[in-house]
Amino acid sequence: MDVDIDDVRRALEHYASKGWSDGLPVMPVTESYLAEFLATTDRAPSDVVFEMPHLNRTCTVRAAAINAGLAGCLPEYFPVVLAAWEALTLDGYATRGIWQSTTGTAPLLIVNGPVRERIGLNSRGNVFGSGFRANATIGRAIRLTAINVFGLRPHELDQATQGTPAKYTACIAENEEQSPWPALHVEHGMSAADSAVTGMVVRSVLHIEARHTVVPEQLALDLAGSLARTGALIHETISGCLVLGPEHAELFARAGWSKTDVRQAVYERAWNSREALAAVGKDAVSRSTRWRVPADHPDAVPDRASEAGGDRVEVLNSPEALLVVVAGANNSGVSAVIETFGPRGGAPSTARVAEPRP
Repeated sequence: MDVDIDDVRRALEHYASKGWSDGLPVMPVTESYLAEFLATTDRAPSDVVFEMPHLNRTCTVRAAAINAGLAGCLPEYFPVVLAAWEALTLDGYATRGIWQSTTGTAPLLIVNGPVRERIGLNSRGNVFGSGFRANATIGRAIRLTAINVFGLRPHELDQATQGTPAKYTACIAENEEQSPWPALHVEHGMSAADSAVTGMVVRSVLHIEARHTVVPEQLALDLAGSLARTGALIHETISGCLVLGPEHAELFARAGWSKTDVRQAVYERAWNSREALAAVGKDAVSRSTRWRVPADHPDAVPDRASEAGGDRVEVLNSPEALLVVVAGANNSGVSAVIETFGPRGGAPSTARVAEPRP
């Protein structure tokens, strides 16, 4: 069929002039195309999927579908987008304004279950990179909704000092097939036959290069050292998500370690000395916010480790403050530490993907 490229260009420029973009071109959405998205769910178009009470703004199913279309999603991706919004609601941080933070936080989605294969989500090579429409556009649908529904535009309500590439899109799938352990959603009570999305707020993704060892304790220390760096310590404690490449996951598994063992080992090794914290002015916490401050700060009080008389300051409040997932190609000793927002613990914020209509 013949397409008038000038008409397409005019449509793209019109959308850009309206500010309906993240800086990249968006897909024009017609009423007929929108109907294809809405047909994949039993939810009414007027149902609210997410709200930010401090802005007095809500996102409906219809608005979420429009932005999924703008992002370049195919209609069959939309049940995953809706599950992502449910997971982010359960997570709670974004509803309280953290996406506007100077810290530059962004949402990360981790997808599990059969939907990964059904819609072509990447869980293997270049998992945090480009090249896969489902990963790129599902994460982008969240960001475009933040812009177009909640007004979180840079230099306006989005006050990030530097931001992160995750503000464009951050959606990965777990490599369940090459993981030696139960998948993330199964670990936390769902069936392997379920599809699910886990949502969280992240600050950075830190690359770990560890091709040199087959000793699990050494790898755990490498991961812990990356997690415990003083530059990550905003609050009294932090939290994280270990995204292990299959080779690293297998290294732990061969030694008989479970995900619980990995969390415990990293927790025990992720600490700083009082001297190291004092050297960077983070040896106390604020009385009002529990953010790290110098000991001579007028609002400073001792942190919990100091109150207990210890010189060893753990950066995690518990082993459960770490999630462990497996993703990436089975071709190198590479993993990642993701810095998540808040002193987390307990079960992650995971929502089941509704089966699409036949």
